[in-house]
Amino acid sequence: RCRGAGAAPRRGGATCPSAGQIRAAFLRFFEERHGHRRLPSAPVRPRGDPRLLFVNAGMNQFKPIFLGTVHPRSELAQHRRVVNSQKCVRAGGKHNDLEDVGRDTYHHTFFEMLGNWSFGDYFKEEACSMAWELLTEVYEIPRDRLYVTYFGGDPSLGLSADEECRDVWLRLGVPASHVLPFSLKDNFWEMGDTGPCGPCTEIHYDHVGGGRNAAALVNQGSPDVVEIWNLVFMQYSREVEGNLLPLPQHHVDTGMGLERLVTVLQNKRSNYDTDLFTPILDAIHKGCRAPRYQGLVGNADVGHVNMAYRVVADHVRTLCVCITDGIYPGFSGAELVLRRILRRAVRFCSEVLQAPPGLLASLVPTVVEVLGDAYPELTRNANQIKDIINENEAAFLSSLERGRRIIERTVQQMEPSTNFPAEVAWSLYGSLGFPLDLIDLMLEEKGISLDSAAFNELVLEDAKRKAGSPQAGEPGSTNTHLDVHSLARLQGSRVPATDDSPKYAYALGQHGHYEFSPCQATVLMLYRDQCLQKEVGAGQRCGVILDRTNFYAQQGGQDSDQGYMIRLGQQDVLFPVESVHLCGGYVIHEVTAVETLRAGDQVQLFVDEARRLACMTNHTATHLLNFALRRVLGDSTEQRGSHVTPERLRFDFDTKGHVTVEQLQQVEQVVQDLIQKNEVVHMAEVPLTLARRVEGLRAVDEGYPDPVRIVSLGVPVENVLTCDSKAAMQTSVELCCGTHLLQTGSVEDLAIISERQLVKGISRVIAVTGGRAKEAREVGQCLAMEVDSVSLRMKQRVTSIPEMQNLSKEVGHLTKVVASTAMPQWQRKELQTILKALQRTANTAVKKLELQQAEKVAQILLAKYCNQPVIIDTIPVDSLSILMKVVNQLCDKSPGTSVLLLSPQPSGEVLCACQVSKSCLPGFSAADWAVAVCTQMEGRAGGSPIVAKGSGNAKGMQGALTTALEFAQSKL
Repeated sequence: RCRGAGAAPRRGGATCPSAGQIRAAFLRFFEERHGHRRLPSAPVRPRGDPRLLFVNAGMNQFKPIFLGTVHPRSELAQHRRVVNSQKCVRAGGKHNDLEDVGRDTYHHTFFEMLGNWSFGDYFKEEACSMAWELLTEVYEIPRDRLYVTYFGGDPSLGLSADEECRDVWLRLGVPASHVLPFSLKDNFWEMGDTGPCGPCTEIHYDHVGGGRNAAALVNQGSPDVVEIWNLVFMQYSREVEGNLLPLPQHHVDTGMGLERLVTVLQNKRSNYDTDLFTPILDAIHKGCRAPRYQGLVGNADVGHVNMAYRVVADHVRTLCVCITDGIYPGFSGAELVLRRILRRAVRFCSEVLQAPPGLLASLVPTVVEVLGDAYPELTRNANQIKDIINENEAAFLSSLERGRRIIERTVQQMEPSTNFPAEVAWSLYGSLGFPLDLIDLMLEEKGISLDSAAFNELVLEDAKRKAGSPQAGEPGSTNTHLDVHSLARLQGSRVPATDDSPKYAYALGQHGHYEFSPCQATVLMLYRDQCLQKEVGAGQRCGVILDRTNFYAQQGGQDSDQGYMIRLGQQDVLFPVESVHLCGGYVIHEVTAVETLRAGDQVQLFVDEARRLACMTNHTATHLLNFALRRVLGDSTEQRGSHVTPERLRFDFDTKGHVTVEQLQQVEQVVQDLIQKNEVVHMAEVPLTLARRVEGLRAVDEGYPDPVRIVSLGVPVENVLTCDSKAAMQTSVELCCGTHLLQTGSVEDLAIISERQLVKGISRVIAVTGGRAKEAREVGQCLAMEVDSVSLRMKQRVTSIPEMQNLSKEVGHLTKVVASTAMPQWQRKELQTILKALQRTANTAVKKLELQQAEKVAQILLAKYCNQPVIIDTIPVDSLSILMKVVNQLCDKSPGTSVLLLSPQPSGEVLCACQVSKSCLPGFSAADWAVAVCTQMEGRAGGSPIVAKGSGNAKGMQGALTTALEFAQSKL
């Protein structure tokens, strides 16, 4: 029988509660009965955590609270008790369920995590009481089917059993036989190797029931007794050394998988039998030629048909959610994982379910129907999701075919009894996304093995390379990132947050120069090796916390300031400031103490003005660029990220396709116009609620402090805020904490020097400003003149092969220079188009001249040998390409003749080319002929039964000619 779900039909009713009713009942219970604030799901693209591929738990968005790094003025810092249903993806990294999906009935890549949180509010008593009330009174799950576990302690860590939690459950009426202790592995939760952690209590459900005691099956992997809810009590912090320290504030983090809960309440044994999946499975059946889904697993699932249903149903949900949240199939990180998910689904569609192309995208409306009410963003993006799936499916099917051809060709060229080359397999896997298991299968059919040792080495090298990249999310300096205990001590000691408003204290002086106001401050505390200190000795690096600062801390995509500070009265002792970071409201300056530095010291701060001004220029230019892209590409163009450094700016944005040369020119022109107008840049702090009402306001998906800073070009902020103002639709108005120019004219110039698609649907542009932009334009003009010069010389009649080959090399060199030089991207694209055409012209001309030369040589040889069955000779030619053409000409004109030609080169090398008449097959093989001849010359050769080529050493040429003749005679 079905269980209840709040307003849904009760247990014993005619129908089960739907997944939607079950989700709504959970949210309503905590919001209405227990005063929790209901928050929307965060996107599955993690924000500000490069170590995560996807949001994989409900707590991800609350990490700053748990770590104590949340800005005290942010919205996040105001939360005390919260509830939501979080979209989660586990397919990569620590939680990698991808290969398990489909094999059983409970693994998923996408799932929904129902959760409630307390941030320093309630703890174990209330958390357990609420959970028990919801499960037994609202959802009406029989109490005798529920078992709870608690942490049984760990003497090696000095942790006693969580008897407090055990006693809470006993007071709630849970029988002692249903309250079970477990070890660290099962009942102690950790965020990572370091950071907040604590004991947890899990609630398990017995599917069988009937009055039995199933305590012995809890945590034993039994499909009959499953965990449905985990309540984590964060009360410790794991330090770098491995020891545990009590947290200054206790938190509660609970998580219950919706899919598993729905299975219980709808009285099913498989997640795929619930209404979260059945509509999708029905839609798959309608679109393919396979029998209906029957829920079979293992050996009973003949042909893996049921597994294919589960794979496709799961993966299409993941694709819909990820694409909606801005993760598109791509080539690195989360995008690469999503690409593999899509390709895995396509393979099961086409190879197992025998479905025509397009089935996957046809399932999108059904997924939207199932999940759209809970996550309305899916409904808005349905067409985009379908387009991206269809495009990627077509590309993959094409890649599969191309990969098969590459494998065939490689196998043909391989020497007998050798392994398939690892570098070819790696290229297929990395570049084409060709699945490894498919490579193994195809090679197995041909009786060939992959060189696994060499392949694993390539995998290892790739992993090392990725680990060494700046995107790997390496932790920052221990002197600039305050740990949770130091933050708590600072706050407990009432050390005030740093006043960093002086960073905005600058003005335009005479002659258009910026003047930055001096700033005097007091050292409040020093921080070194995760420890707050009152004094740091000479030569040591440390973090300096001041009462006020004019240094800009790294945030909002803008690099931090650098500079120095001096102690008042000691003008000749400079303390260099190497970087600046913001942590929990405190600005930490990374400093090398050249002399002893103490709390209480009075210091004067000096920002590196040139660096700051360059960042200001590039940040204002970023706003101009954002506005221009929207103006040219359309209002749907949304910012996906940005990074501002003194040297350049980077901007990522949504796009429906490649940005054209014309659009790039238009974008630059819009920016130039705004620079020419020398618009005033207006900045003001306003309440966040007021700012968010502004129509057309540009903001990225991140937490903003309250009040928030608005940056408006040309229109005063007070005008932007008026009720009927459309100013933000006509100019650039953004929420931004960065430092900006006061007038746009100071940007001087902007050149987009790079534009490429990061993944499908997201483009990245890199631009430079001022003198760098001018330099890029000058370089572009010089290269354009060089391309014109080559083009003119190409049009003149060239009759010499070496001369045309030199022109071809020049085009190749220019192609590389144009690709790698900083120049306007629109011009780069134009020149690349011209160079591509010139390269084609040069290649065609070389081939034509080679063909003419080959025809002349072939005529001489035909006259000399006059239709003999075998021609073996030496001829003078400049390249293997010409030699092959001579052989082809001879065989075309005399089809019954087999030909082998050698050509000695000035270098001492001998080139070899041969072709066997089709009438001599299969007994006579060109590949075997060439190998026999080139081996005689201590060389190598390869090819097919009809055509082959190789090379060797001139010393063995006479013996090679004898071998060639003897080999041919033995085969004819």
